[in-house]
Amino acid sequence: MFSNTLKDDAQALLVAAEKAGLTIAAAESCTGGLVTGLLTALPGSSAVVERGFVTYSNEAKTQMLGVPAETIAAVGAVSEEVCAAMLTGVLANSPADLAVAITGVAGPGGGSAEKPVGLVYVGVASRSGALDVTRNLFDGDREAVRVASIARAIALLRALIPA
Repeated sequence: MFSNTLKDDAQALLVAAEKAGLTIAAAESCTGGLVTGLLTALPGSSAVVERGFVTYSNEAKTQMLGVPAETIAAVGAVSEEVCAAMLTGVLANSPADLAVAITGVAGPGGGSAEKPVGLVYVGVASRSGALDVTRNLFDGDREAVRVASIARAIALLRALIPA
C-alpha cells in the first residue's frame, strides 16, 4: 500500500521532527490509523510518534476528542469544522507538539452531491498556535483516496517543522 516515495517522505518527517525535538499525534477517521501505522513502521518513530486516535465513528470523535456532537449534527463529520475540532482534541488529549487529523469520504459508497467520494479534510496544528485545514478532492478508488490523504498529511506535518 505504501510506495517507496511515501515511505521516504514519512522517514524525512520523522528525522526532521526528531531533530526539532517535536512529537506527533494523529486523529484519523477515513484512514483508520494508517498515518500512525506508516510512521510507526519506520525506524526512529518511537522518538516522534506520541499516539494515534482512530475516531471512525461520530461517537468516537465526540468521546475521544471532544468534538461537539452539535457540530457534527450541524455540518457533518466530513467538514472543515470537525477536522479543526479533531485537531484541538488531539492537542487537548495528548502531550504531542504537532497534531494531524483526517476526516473524509473514501468510498466507494457514502458520497453525495454535496460531499462526494474523495472529499477529505486534512488538517495540522501545533502547540504554538498554527492550525491549517485543507479541503481535498482526491480521485480514484478507496485505497487511492486513503493513500492520497496520508501523503497530504505527511506533507502538511513536514511543512510545520522549521527547516
